[in-house]
Amino acid sequence: MDRTKIVAGLIFLLASCGPHVIRVGSKNFTEQVVLGEIVAQHLENRLHQKIARSLNLGGTLLAQQALLNREIDVYPEYSGTALAMVLKAPVGTDLKAEYARRFHLAWLEPLGIDNGFAMVVRGKDAREKGLKTLSDAARMGWALGVGYEFEQRADGLAALKSVYGLQLKGSPKTMDLGLLYKAIEQGQVDMIAASATDGVLAKMDLVVLEDDRHAFPPYEVSLVAREEMLKEKPEMRAALLELSGKFTNAKMRELNYRVDVEHAGVGVVAGEFLRGAGLK
Repeated sequence: MDRTKIVAGLIFLLASCGPHVIRVGSKNFTEQVVLGEIVAQHLENRLHQKIARSLNLGGTLLAQQALLNREIDVYPEYSGTALAMVLKAPVGTDLKAEYARRFHLAWLEPLGIDNGFAMVVRGKDAREKGLKTLSDAARMGWALGVGYEFEQRADGLAALKSVYGLQLKGSPKTMDLGLLYKAIEQGQVDMIAASATDGVLAKMDLVVLEDDRHAFPPYEVSLVAREEMLKEKPEMRAALLELSGKFTNAKMRELNYRVDVEHAGVGVVAGEFLRGAGLK
């Protein structure tokens, strides 16, 4: 064997025996990237080491596979998505037990965010009509604006109509998600199916109606991490658990708004959150 190959082999061997650099991942939308950066900065603060980032990876299955392939060590996931897309299991399945059994992955305590479907009306309408819940809204008719996915999913429009018997003024107006808020602002519709942590909800005079009969499954956000890495670095588990319960939907809306509307840097927004939470 020539000398070049021997040296290359030794470098690879030394690298593989060296300490594993922790890598934080995320999916490819604002909330995920912000949460991923918060996790990375927090680990750097607590573990006093450089944390690698693989943010903006893609969709759920790409992020999950990256975790299984040891390309990342932790990323944020949603309970409803994990049940439907990863486990293909019904609501009520024990996520922690199934992730440990099937994948040797740890499903950690929730962060405090539930980014499920949110039925939104104008604040003026809610105040004038005394609307707080979807049961309140079921007493009257609505011009509804929805995204394409909400109209097609069993846990979307079908669940809304089945559980509440919501009366609609004609067929729902289906549009790109980015147009929903403009449609309700301009009066083209008077209720929209949004996401609970949309940044725009932090600033517009809108009200999210309580899903008081639980038509929609929970989409609680938790961190999913490789058990092998948590055993190797128990201080990593302790640091990640510090983030549990530190968020609310309102706070996540603010963070998303800072990035999407005010165009603040993700790193800046993550640092601001950690300082405000007393973690930096």
